[in-house]
Amino acid sequence: MSQKNEIPILVLSLLITIGLIGGGFWWFTRKSGLNLNQISSVKTNTSQRISAQSSGKNFASVQNVPTGLFSYGGSTSWAPIRLQIDSEIQAARPEFRLRYLQTSGETPGSGAGIKSLIDGQLAFAQSSRPVSDQELSRAQQRGFSLNQIPIAIDALAVAVNPNLKIPGLTVDQIKSIYTGKINNWSQVGGPNLPIKPYSRRIIDGGTVELVVQDILGGQPFGSQVEFVSTTTQALQKLAGSPGGIYYASAPEVVPQCSVRALPLGRTQGQYVAPYQEPFVLPSKCPDKRNKLNIEAFQSGKYPITRNLFVVVKQNGQTEQQAGVAYSNLLLTEQGQELINQTGFVKIR
Repeated sequence: MSQKNEIPILVLSLLITIGLIGGGFWWFTRKSGLNLNQISSVKTNTSQRISAQSSGKNFASVQNVPTGLFSYGGSTSWAPIRLQIDSEIQAARPEFRLRYLQTSGETPGSGAGIKSLIDGQLAFAQSSRPVSDQELSRAQQRGFSLNQIPIAIDALAVAVNPNLKIPGLTVDQIKSIYTGKINNWSQVGGPNLPIKPYSRRIIDGGTVELVVQDILGGQPFGSQVEFVSTTTQALQKLAGSPGGIYYASAPEVVPQCSVRALPLGRTQGQYVAPYQEPFVLPSKCPDKRNKLNIEAFQSGKYPITRNLFVVVKQNGQTEQQAGVAYSNLLLTEQGQELINQTGFVKIR
């Protein structure tokens, strides 16, 4: 065969080979469900992916749960989970002992929990907001990284005195109230009554940080804002303040008898209630209590939602194993159903 004839044959053979390889790759990706667009996110979501794969139906099915006593702490919004779910975990997995630790001199909250985790006082932390760049940097200076594993969806509720007559608020109106631009309820469709805003301090927890960053746009609180130490204290003040307003995690606010959680919206008049309709009047409480509007939180109709995270120390030691195990327990079918029962929305 002449050299002139060999060249087209070689080219044709090469094209056939490339076609076979490409077709085989296409068949493999279709059959395996591989999505090339997801490859870039694999590195950043490794722990979340491992958690999802290793979670089972119930607490007993979770593998690689370490034995010992592990201290944890952080967000006050996590209180319903600590009270109602962690005891169930302890009963099912007695080898995995959990101890809630509040660092001396620190106000409980997401920031305090993550700080204690970085400082070596906790095995893992509970947070109601993402880990900040500063916290990631501090951890790296200590020789390890931090990973945040989402386990539930929470909503922010805005509470007022139950006697206040107002249909709802927009997110922009909440911003204007807390920055001092709006100071009377008549400016937002209510009675001629001064507004008295209450809040915890920004150093006190992830909920306040969420409001400052995502609702106030980084602007400082107005001078009329009165700071309180806890949600319990704020709700007590709100019950005796006709023009009062306060915000907190929805499970902490919606079922309360002494306050009213307001419907919220992205635009005026388009309000979504954080409770299931019809509203239960205070006179019928506590025999009946308002229940959370889980569907609106899950669908995104309600305008202010967030994730709850387990923050894990990535150091290859038992602390990391404990944090991942705790996440896996909460991500089981049993854990997610219990999360729904506490008033949060399951993430899986």
